Amino acid sequence: MKRYALIYVATLLAFGAIDAVWLGTVAGPLFKRTLGPVMLDQFRAAPAVVFYLMQIAGMMVFVVPRIAGAEPLWRVALFGALYGLFTYATFDLTNYTVLRPWTFFLAWTDMAWGCVLSAAAATVGVWGGEALARSLG
Repeated sequence: MKRYALIYVATLLAFGAIDAVWLGTVAGPLFKRTLGPVMLDQFRAAPAVVFYLMQIAGMMVFVVPRIAGAEPLWRVALFGALYGLFTYATFDLTNYTVLRPWTFFLAWTDMAWGCVLSAAAATVGVWGGEALARSLG
């Protein structure tokens, strides 16, 4: 149980840190340029925190048990990328289907980011969490 808690925390920290850089440098300006007046001036922190906690919980259910400790890290990245694609596609393709300002470019860019982010966070989280679990005994 401690091992999974360490992997969860390491994955959550990696996901949050990597996503913060993306949101601040690329996605924030892209969303503002594309969605403009429909965006809030300040993001709502509570739903963002809930999303991060749930996204990593989903990775712990659907990615980590299949691969942690038994597979090479490239498989962790692959399953993380697939999980990111499927979860981000739910959001992006739904928005592209029903929201006028949501563009094809925005949907595919965000879905690609979901793949990259989830692959990186899962890999760093499993690697870091496993290493920490081994060092703590």
